[in-house]
Amino acid sequence: MPNGQAVGSDKYEYKLRWLAALADYVREELQHRPSLALLGDYNVAPEDRDVYDPAAWKDQVLCSEPERAAFRQFLALGLADAFRLFAQPEKIYSWWDYRQMGFRLNRGLRIDHILLSPPMAAACLACVIDKAPRKLERPSDHAPVVATLVATLESEAD
Repeated sequence: MPNGQAVGSDKYEYKLRWLAALADYVREELQHRPSLALLGDYNVAPEDRDVYDPAAWKDQVLCSEPERAAFRQFLALGLADAFRLFAQPEKIYSWWDYRQMGFRLNRGLRIDHILLSPPMAAACLACVIDKAPRKLERPSDHAPVVATLVATLESEAD
């Protein structure tokens, strides 16, 4: 999803419009596909607990209230944040800046998400952020978010 560059920039305004258009698209898709997963780099830290230093990031891109409100649009559609379906340790993030030892000092943000429709959320057994790949040589600045879902078979008798 678009990064937004800086609050108030043209790219930021584009990001907000893009997220609104995606919410409209997902609203329509849910009418035809009740089992839906929407996942990736959202470039939004939904809450202060998703940011290593909320005061420093307040009103900054990735953490601004308009971006967080755009994220909440997806939750209002009935999608569930798979990571928050389960008790999680504090200070778990999915992205760290390469500069100033961000990963080593755990100065991160949780901006990668898996959102699940109600049937998918009901099938979700676990959701974690796998930091192991981030420790490799030349890693991405993101760590994968992994959800485990159980397959269910609907009864033909229903």
